[in-house]
Amino acid sequence: MRKHSHDYNSHPARRADGYDTDGSIETNVADGFTMVAVGDLILSRALMTGAHPGFGAIVEVLRDAQVTFGNMETLIFDIRSFKGSPEAEHGGAYHISLPELGPDLKAMGFNMVGRANNHTLDWGLEGMRETSRVLEESGIVHAGVGENLAQAGAARFLETARGRVALVSFATTFAPMSRACDPADEAPGRPGLNAVRLAQSVVVPQEMLESLRRIRDVLPGNKAGGKDPSQVVLRGGTYKAGEKPDYSYEPNPRDVANILRNVRRGKQFSDFCIVTNHGHEPDWSEEVSQKPADYEQPFAHRLIDAGADAYIGHGPHLLRGIEIYRGRPIFYSLGNFFFDDLRTPAGADMFAVYGKDPRIDTDAEVTADEQARGYPGPDGLMGALSAPIFYESVIAVSRFKQNQLAELRLYPIELGFSKRFANRGVPQHAPTSQAEAILERLQNLSKPFGTEIAIENDVGVIRLTPTTRNGEAGPHQI
Repeated sequence: MRKHSHDYNSHPARRADGYDTDGSIETNVADGFTMVAVGDLILSRALMTGAHPGFGAIVEVLRDAQVTFGNMETLIFDIRSFKGSPEAEHGGAYHISLPELGPDLKAMGFNMVGRANNHTLDWGLEGMRETSRVLEESGIVHAGVGENLAQAGAARFLETARGRVALVSFATTFAPMSRACDPADEAPGRPGLNAVRLAQSVVVPQEMLESLRRIRDVLPGNKAGGKDPSQVVLRGGTYKAGEKPDYSYEPNPRDVANILRNVRRGKQFSDFCIVTNHGHEPDWSEEVSQKPADYEQPFAHRLIDAGADAYIGHGPHLLRGIEIYRGRPIFYSLGNFFFDDLRTPAGADMFAVYGKDPRIDTDAEVTADEQARGYPGPDGLMGALSAPIFYESVIAVSRFKQNQLAELRLYPIELGFSKRFANRGVPQHAPTSQAEAILERLQNLSKPFGTEIAIENDVGVIRLTPTTRNGEAGPHQI
């Protein structure tokens, strides 16, 4: 792990721009500041007035914090008065929920949500804008979308009794037409989401690369030899040599610079800055997605160096490891928090993808087939969501003392995988045997980052020492 000489028990001089002399901005919250973070919010209805065993105890955890964050991966509007339409280019499914969801999320304790993800424009600009309206009327701060890139990328702020919180939201997985842009000359800006484009390459053994090179050189329209001996570009795909097959990603430098600037600005105007990223990379499947893509750790570190106090990842719909970097938490994925996927209507294109007839089949049958077989991808259906692992996650509770992360508590949850379709997807505390299995999996996923998680009374605990906060070594239990 990279070493840092910064002493988090001291208070270095501040520059005129508000940064410390070493280029960072310290956390600046009152003692007891607490952040609750969860993963994807895929929810079609209000829950607070319903009968959902165990959910009340979950709400108590959500409410016991200054900021409670989740990734908003659904659109909110009333289909009976909706003026938009389902987009031909969608995020793999047409997520939709009732207008009552906004006030219901607020009543649960949610006051900040990320909006940049592959479902942002499932229902066009009308769906994006109507969701914004409902969230704002409900008093929930949201970031990641806007009428142009400047708005979509800007930090949004929440006032709390223990400090002002900023949120910057971006996505690396998104429908290409949903990417926002700024005005240029006479051309107006484009509404959409805050995106970081990734250039993907496939890593293959050297002998395979040479075979690909020979194939490329004999195909019509390709010049033999190529310009770069370290890679082969074939039919739009880029291949590089490595020890074992894998995927590799390179973030777009311009997008990265824009994100870093917005994080820096967000922290300059706040006491605590959250950065959240929605991405499916390296591959959206149980086998691959438990590890972050190769670009993500160095990028998360750069975001914290720029002023982020927490990095929250989501998108693969299952847990990934936790890292502590410079005394800040990095959650590479918090999995699903809500997975109540009773969306209706589903949209005609979804029926077609799964070979269903809207005159005979129901949208529930379409959704069940999608979860069993996977989302549509460029090479066919991929990433089924039918395994129990997609219905297990944690609630991450970060508590701060003396402007330092003092403790992380991880509450295992299960979303009712064994229940009938209409009742699954609502979280409750996992029973002991399942809680231990979830936390043991999270322990193993976090070990590569030097993170040690204790298990105490069915709760994962990470306690930080001064050494941990300085970044001199990995997290240590006290």
